[in-house]
Amino acid sequence: MKSKIFYIALIAIAIVASIPFYNSYTKFHQEFSERGNNIGVAYAYPPAVGILGNSRNCLFCHLDNGPWKDDDNMVIDILEKESMKSLKQHDDTFLIEANKNESVTVLTILGYKINNDFEKPFRNAWLYIDTSTIGKNTISKFAYGWDVNLPMSCRLVGDKLSGFKNADITSLPMTIQPLENAHDAEIFLQAMLTKGESIKENAKEGMIGNYIERKVKLKVK
Repeated sequence: MKSKIFYIALIAIAIVASIPFYNSYTKFHQEFSERGNNIGVAYAYPPAVGILGNSRNCLFCHLDNGPWKDDDNMVIDILEKESMKSLKQHDDTFLIEANKNESVTVLTILGYKINNDFEKPFRNAWLYIDTSTIGKNTISKFAYGWDVNLPMSCRLVGDKLSGFKNADITSLPMTIQPLENAHDAEIFLQAMLTKGESIKENAKEGMIGNYIERKVKLKVK
């Protein structure tokens, strides 16, 4: 009995002694620590912070300080995967159409035309988001009534795709499906081209990047 009491007391002392150490070294993304978004449920680093956080876009945590400007050299496109047809409209928005309960797969293309005057981006991150969901108690930030399998990603540059040979790009499929309660909607593709690594607790240092944003219209046929 004495040995049991001794071991229980030893465990209790170890737990109490570790609390200051844990509090000193457990650091969270500033999205949660500075904006009061931390409700004790989840902590995350990008790209998941784009789903769990309440910021309007990436620029709350990151700087728009890279060489890859949103100009004619920027590559940002959404293709219908089956036909490889661009869904870009004349006003630089994108239109994705689908019948109710019909799955449609698109490719998100991000990158920059090859330019030897500066380094190519190393990693691209993006998020499809209905901004009206920001601040609401929901994990899904996609349009209401639309099912989606991959609304965000963070991917190393280097994908090869026909028609984009002169650019350093990432390419990844996303499948969406309007459910019975789906309606026409507008969402945003928010993305960053980046190079380097952010410093923990200070995402504005250690990484350069450029932020880009495009409106995406979802239409139920």
